[in-house]
Amino acid sequence: MSKDNDPRLVPVAGAPLSRPAFDPRVVKQDFPIFRNNPDVVFLDSAASAQKPQVVINAVSNFYERDYANVHRGVYGLSQRATDKYEAARETVRRFLNAKSAKEIVFVRGATEAINLVAQTWGVSALKAGDEVLVTELEHHSNIVPWQMLRDRIGIKLVVAPIDATGGLDMAAFEERLSARTKLVAVTHVANALGSVLPVEAIVERAHKVGAKVLIDGCQAAPRMPVDVQAIGCDFYVFSGHKTYGPTGIGVLWGRLDLLEAMPPWQGGGDMILSVTFEHTDFNEVPHKFEAGTPDITGTHGLAVALDYMEALGRDRILEHEERLTQYGEEALARIPGVTLLGAGQRRLAVLSFEVDGIHPHDLATILDKHRVAVRAGHHCAQPLMDRLCVPATTRASFGIYNDESDVDALVVAIKAAKELFGR
Repeated sequence: MSKDNDPRLVPVAGAPLSRPAFDPRVVKQDFPIFRNNPDVVFLDSAASAQKPQVVINAVSNFYERDYANVHRGVYGLSQRATDKYEAARETVRRFLNAKSAKEIVFVRGATEAINLVAQTWGVSALKAGDEVLVTELEHHSNIVPWQMLRDRIGIKLVVAPIDATGGLDMAAFEERLSARTKLVAVTHVANALGSVLPVEAIVERAHKVGAKVLIDGCQAAPRMPVDVQAIGCDFYVFSGHKTYGPTGIGVLWGRLDLLEAMPPWQGGGDMILSVTFEHTDFNEVPHKFEAGTPDITGTHGLAVALDYMEALGRDRILEHEERLTQYGEEALARIPGVTLLGAGQRRLAVLSFEVDGIHPHDLATILDKHRVAVRAGHHCAQPLMDRLCVPATTRASFGIYNDESDVDALVVAIKAAKELFGR
């Protein structure tokens, strides 16, 4: 959605268009899932966000009006599809404030982006004995690729611990940095706890020892402005489905000099300039990393989703989710027998909690009977659960369509579960 067409922009006499206060009840009307499921309280946006009508329409309209393969056809329809595909790349560049659209690589999701870095930059730049430093807060997708690389070439995986509050222990993190550290791979906002990491400080310290920095931005990109130049990192990844876009599309941003030096990962069409049986000349970045027919429609849907967020105002999205997070923290704290897991000095949009005497899976099942949708389990963060000495947690997470009434419904459902279990 462009700002010119945003219905939330209202004229003020004698002044440019201005936006009213952020109202999640108005935003919620943009999401047909809630019209079709009016009694559902959706608190699982950290797993995957719902889609606004403008994104659904964009995907449908693209298939109906503009679809053709990109970069291959000289006919008008293919050229139009290619223009939209490359326009989406420019939209992502603006969204991240990257220097160049060449730094934007389209992938299936953040998981594929991290694997791409591990199997290209990692294989070519690392050697046995080099260290990759991660934290205890990481999603499996920012752990397993480095373990696979360790088993392949003999690097060492080093883990920085959390502190007693659930945030990253910065002192312990710095202690683990050394001349052997070649990559620091960290989350921006932890998916299991909602901990917000001080990524600028992490980058500064990592660069002092000559290490590159990859940031998993899956939970941050939907919730706060992200400026990769200001952060100073070397790689940044996020997924489309968490930023109110389609599934199966994601983004790897990398510094242009690094991308140009990295070998391709997958071979096939569009990542080549010429091929003989004896030799292949590879395409320039970012096409070098986009082998085969891409998710053409997904990139267009992602661009529309990012424009939709921009029209709402990413600073206002952040303010909204911070207020709602605080409201949720205070609400859960008032329920006897509920323990909210710590998230360090700053938490955003994720409440991970336990209820005395009720297993998280049982609790989530009961909450569903009250039409409150939450996630229960290890949240693809089993090492973190082991560190916290819990098998699983119940996690409520917020999106732009949630408000205080959703938290109130969660509280009512938890109390009903406690009563059912005699707690």
